[in-house]
Amino acid sequence: MATNGFAEFLIARRAELRPGDVGMPEGRRRRTPGLRREEVAVRAGVSADYLARLEQGRDTNPSVAVVDALADALLLRGKQRHHFSLLALASGNESQCPGSESAEEQIAETIQSILHALQPTPAFVVGRRLNVLGWNTAWADFAAPIGLLGTEGQPNLAWYTFVDPTARTMLRNWSEAADLFAAALLRAKSRWPGDDSLLETIDALRKYPAFAERWKPHQVGAPASGMLHIDHPEHGQVAVPFETLEADRDQSIVVWLVDQAQVQTQGLRLVRSTAVNE
Repeated sequence: MATNGFAEFLIARRAELRPGDVGMPEGRRRRTPGLRREEVAVRAGVSADYLARLEQGRDTNPSVAVVDALADALLLRGKQRHHFSLLALASGNESQCPGSESAEEQIAETIQSILHALQPTPAFVVGRRLNVLGWNTAWADFAAPIGLLGTEGQPNLAWYTFVDPTARTMLRNWSEAADLFAAALLRAKSRWPGDDSLLETIDALRKYPAFAERWKPHQVGAPASGMLHIDHPEHGQVAVPFETLEADRDQSIVVWLVDQAQVQTQGLRLVRSTAVNE
């Protein structure tokens, strides 16, 4: 079983490629998807045994030449190739990575002031594990009716999306949101590979099929902006653009650019509709 991000990436990318992708005949039906380990080893000019040790996390110090050869063999380009190289560098030192231990997730006074200054625009602060660490009144007023604040413990965007059944009712583009939060946790894991609390959160979420099928170590990045389509109990169907701003190396400020005029108009329509139905 893979024990580091580099090993996970190797396995996932090998499974994704098909013989035709690398100019090989498809041949007979394969028992497992993707390229065989031996096929990647030949393309990279390494032994299959050595590749097995890398995939199993038993060898964590590949040379730059080997990493480049594997990147070529796996058809990695651009951001994926850069990410692959960074994972290789970190693979032997994950337990010693700076910031590997989760600090107390407390918001600095300056960040809290920014949240208040953004009022009446809904905004909140999110940490490594997608815990919601703080928010302004506008966000609480908008998020509470859709169940994001919950009733116990600290709100967490990933747990809400993948575990709370309310999310599938409230988020009309649930699948897109699920992709977003899985990618965000993958990005966090590559930045803080030795954070035990983060790894525990990811391991717990991987028990849920919807998250497990989205956990793709060979994909990188998480969009800093996007759109949520929400069926809001008080405001009806609302499109919520969002922007993510880096606050510090552990936390980000997320701003929901809710159109207040749209919310008020749709909320009024919903009230009238409810009144008519009654």
